[in-house]
Amino acid sequence: MSPSPSASYLKSKVRTVRDWPKPGINFRDVTTLFQDPEAFRIAIEAFALDSARNHIDLVAAVDARGFIIGGALAYQLHKPFVLVRKKGKLPHRTISEDYALEYGTATVEIHADACKPGDRILIVDDLIATGGTLLAAAKLFRMLRGEVVGVAAIIDLPDLGGSQKLRAEGLAVHALSEFSETE
Repeated sequence: MSPSPSASYLKSKVRTVRDWPKPGINFRDVTTLFQDPEAFRIAIEAFALDSARNHIDLVAAVDARGFIIGGALAYQLHKPFVLVRKKGKLPHRTISEDYALEYGTATVEIHADACKPGDRILIVDDLIATGGTLLAAAKLFRMLRGEVVGVAAIIDLPDLGGSQKLRAEGLAVHALSEFSETE
């Protein structure tokens, strides 16, 4: 399947920073896409269209670039917005989950009252690499008996296997573009 014109357009708005944050990592910087109002609008509208079909109850987003996407999407959909934060950043009672990154380990948290049982949740982030962050976030909402209907990201890095892991856990994956490790 060939990429859609919007996928190619969005991909052209992403800056690649080689060897950051360490040698061998190709960091896909979406801040350049956020700086382009048309590209940002296209991304949010694509997510909104898909989200409407899935009848979600709330949008959750992963710290930190995911907040930009999730906040705009929740506003567009008139849905509640929930933050998935790095450990120690939320002020109320939390639940947490550890996970592995492409280049290290981390912990994410949500408030213990972030969703109600049965809520249909979409989790968004800027990109899918190894899938660890999004899998950890999904586990947190499932602990609260929320139904995570899927994950969405501007970029998928399929060579790193994250989207495959997410699908194996029963999550629908909606990525607007993808990059190979050699691009």
